[in-house]
Amino acid sequence: MKTETYYNHQTPEELAKHLISYVPIVDGDICLEPFRGEGAFYNSFPDNAVKEWCEIEDGRCYTSFTGKIDWVISNPPFRLDNGTTRVNAFWQILDYYAQRVDKGICFIANYMCFNTLTPKRMTSLNERGFFISKVIVCNVKKWSNRYYFIILTKQKNEVFTYLTGSY
Repeated sequence: MKTETYYNHQTPEELAKHLISYVPIVDGDICLEPFRGEGAFYNSFPDNAVKEWCEIEDGRCYTSFTGKIDWVISNPPFRLDNGTTRVNAFWQILDYYAQRVDKGICFIANYMCFNTLTPKRMTSLNERGFFISKVIVCNVKKWSNRYYFIILTKQKNEVFTYLTGSY
């Protein structure tokens, strides 16, 4: 059953439409919304894309999707229950898709999610061929703080770089 907490974190439809306009989706690209919720991103995928979705509340867990994925676009859960505590899930989900996606990963993140992108983890993403190509800062009045739509693609660049040493 979808709880009140679940509904409070849904992406506004207008925001989803605007953010998707930054994603270079081409004819026939397979776009997956793995945490569909009420469908703001899924419903905003362009008509020229093949639309796929998962939503655990509707019996389709993201880990059960085995099809080809060009783009994964979502507002993923920021925390997951590991059985004893709730842990920051952003890196786990990002790492999961960095091993499965062909063209790009586009996720909404808050500052705590963004902070999980340590130099070691960025090195791992880069070794898998993913680079941050764009970060779009956005506000959602009913959510606290700022949010970032992070677009990672397989186009090597130095838009976002990092130092691997500790000082």
